[in-house]
Amino acid sequence: MKLIIQIPCLNEAETLEIALNDLPKHIDGIDTIEYLIINDGSVDRTVEVARNWGVHYVVSFRKNKGLAKGFMAGIDACLRNGADIIVNTDADNQYNGADIEKLVRPILEEKAEIVIGERPIDQTEHFSPLKKKLQHFGSFVVRKASKTEIPDAPSGFRAYSRDAAMHLNVMNNYTYTLETIVQAGRTSMAITSVPIRTNGELRESRLFHSMFSYVKRSMLTIGRAYMMYRPLTFFSVLGMIPFTIGLGIGIRFLVYFVRGAGMGHMQSLIFASTLMLLGFMTFIVGLQADVIASNRKILEDIQYHIKRMEYDGVSKKSKSEEVNKMRKADQSVSSPNRKNKGSSEK
Repeated sequence: MKLIIQIPCLNEAETLEIALNDLPKHIDGIDTIEYLIINDGSVDRTVEVARNWGVHYVVSFRKNKGLAKGFMAGIDACLRNGADIIVNTDADNQYNGADIEKLVRPILEEKAEIVIGERPIDQTEHFSPLKKKLQHFGSFVVRKASKTEIPDAPSGFRAYSRDAAMHLNVMNNYTYTLETIVQAGRTSMAITSVPIRTNGELRESRLFHSMFSYVKRSMLTIGRAYMMYRPLTFFSVLGMIPFTIGLGIGIRFLVYFVRGAGMGHMQSLIFASTLMLLGFMTFIVGLQADVIASNRKILEDIQYHIKRMEYDGVSKKSKSEEVNKMRKADQSVSSPNRKNKGSSEK
């Protein structure tokens, strides 16, 4: 069983070594632990620090591409290098590395495919009261959109089984945390959470510049993910709003019409017709989007099987190369022993 721990990095030279030193070197049930960083266009000594520490793999972008793209590039590299379990953590050491064992345990016991670390948000001192409330509210919205019971949706401290990682598709450029939960819930993946500990703040978050920006982007990400996986429901609810308003105005016009005053309220009839038509057309868009979503599911299944053939083929090849190297090493060690034995017999 091989575990690869990946860390997205953007100018993390000051904190990366601290985070790496906090990672576990051995976990019961895991044969091999390796480390990978995603260098998302860093201009400092991030890569140098990682290589000096002994990180096994480095995925580098020449310019910053964002957390979501960096995360998916890391997942791709982990799968290509034969990871059975992938853990994602942060380079600012906000998560306690010892809790990685808690993350991988449900996967090792085959109780879950995705495990998300639940931070003690209310006890986190460097979170403002407003941020704590927004974190809880955002997680509540994600739970409703994904039909899961994840208490800390924005947490980036999480573990994926190999099969779950192959199913991942992140469409937005902002963050992977929210969209992947909605995707997992809507595709019936086994997802759970475990309580984790956090460390003190070493630097401020770089993911958003203001609370308003964070809320706006998060809501857009959740809405887009829900629209992708439940388009008929999304557009039906959206279309119901103007249709219901138009219907109410239309009933009001009928009341006036029955009383013989309809000619003086023709504007209401036109407005009601426009709103009801808008609502109906939105529902039609939902039907079309639902058909497209069905096609997308088929394409995702095809993509998954292609990934399995590609990644498993690469993994088997790398494992066979490792076995051959070990055999050659054994032969080179045993050959001198045989020669020495023969000379002693003479």
